[in-house]
Amino acid sequence: MSFGYQVLGFGSGGAGPVPFLVASVTGACNSITIDGDYKYATFLGPGTFVVCAAADCTTLNAVAYAVVAGGAGGGNFAGGGGGAGGFREGTTAPIVPYTASPLVAPAGITVTATTYPITVGAGGAGVAQVGTGGSGGTSTFSTIDSAGGGGGGGGFGPPGSSAAPGGSGGGGNGGYPGGVPGGPAGGGNVPPVSPAQGTAGGVGAGNTGNHQGGGGGGATTAGTAGSPGSGGPGGPGASTEITGAAVTRAGGGGGANQQPAVGSGGSGGGGAGGFPPGTGVAGSVNTGGGGGGTAFNPAPISAGGGSGIVILRYKFQ
Repeated sequence: MSFGYQVLGFGSGGAGPVPFLVASVTGACNSITIDGDYKYATFLGPGTFVVCAAADCTTLNAVAYAVVAGGAGGGNFAGGGGGAGGFREGTTAPIVPYTASPLVAPAGITVTATTYPITVGAGGAGVAQVGTGGSGGTSTFSTIDSAGGGGGGGGFGPPGSSAAPGGSGGGGNGGYPGGVPGGPAGGGNVPPVSPAQGTAGGVGAGNTGNHQGGGGGGATTAGTAGSPGSGGPGGPGASTEITGAAVTRAGGGGGANQQPAVGSGGSGGGGAGGFPPGTGVAGSVNTGGGGGGTAFNPAPISAGGGSGIVILRYKFQ
């Protein structure tokens, strides 16, 4: 009596069927994790998503994605909060079912047996003196680009500096002495995509005796304007269960104030604003959160934004 066996191939033209997508990742700190019948690849830094074998059934090659760009740095001198990095998500039901964010696109990306470079945007740098915070870096997977957040504006001395646009926009500066009003906010969803990848920041507030920065925009809600009593809070980010549990990312940074009532950071990694002589709080790493504005010079360099993240989810059994 003899016993035979069948060798299953792992690619097009293999010795047998390929029922599900087979993939791996490269890059330091990048990983693949199992969640039931699905796997998700997490990219904390640059690397590649390598599709070793595509499934014979094309519908099983759909990959859900969450691509979050780097958050921006907060402004200095009555600074506005940094805008969150752009948040883009897509999923194809029922191949990769989970509770997605309100920003989800109705389709994921269908992959083939090739290598996909992954870019994870860096957080925007803080700034010394009067100045706009650095904008965040772009995150990329396949045809999906998420734009970095726009830096928070800096003020309190002519001519001040304007908040920058981005995935989400930076908060406006808090004006400067002599009754000059606070500055305008940076626009969100720049460049425009649908669904929108972020929102605008909030305008700054300025008067003869006090100066408050506006909050940076978050993924789902715009930053709040500064007011005579407080720096503006950063806008909240977006929550998704692409990893099997709800996690919120891409919150905007809070605006600075000359008094202790600073703007809070938006949920999803946004940092709170600062008041003299301290700086704001940096955006959290790998959330795309914006950095909080810094209130008063001489102060340290303003707070930087948090780096982004890329997550891909697919069925493997």
